[in-house]
Amino acid sequence: QVQLVESGGGLVQPGGSLRLSCVASGRIIGIYGTGWYRQAPGKQRELVADITDSGTTNYADSVKGRFTISRDNAKNTVYLQMNGLKPEDTAVYYCNGNIQTTLWDSSRNYWGQGTQVTVSS
Repeated sequence: QVQLVESGGGLVQPGGSLRLSCVASGRIIGIYGTGWYRQAPGKQRELVADITDSGTTNYADSVKGRFTISRDNAKNTVYLQMNGLKPEDTAVYYCNGNIQTTLWDSSRNYWGQGTQVTVSS
């Protein structure tokens, strides 16, 4: 069984910063693409940023230049550094990982439970 656990969310003022972390645990052979998604009330879940196992990154236009995704493969952890936060960044942030758990099975996507980020004065 694989678990993804996010942390680091909270309440921050506009212009502030937060760093989200997501740790994968369980029976893991390999972690391929990982990413952060968010879902605001009444809206669909959207990609914020993702990163391949080789370190190639991709960002939503709305966060380019403000957010940075990174990963520590030795710790099975992916991070999202969020700077210059805006009220429109308010959402539940979810971690996603494409993870292989056995040598004979294909990898599949796993999701964390989400962490709330609220940007408000």
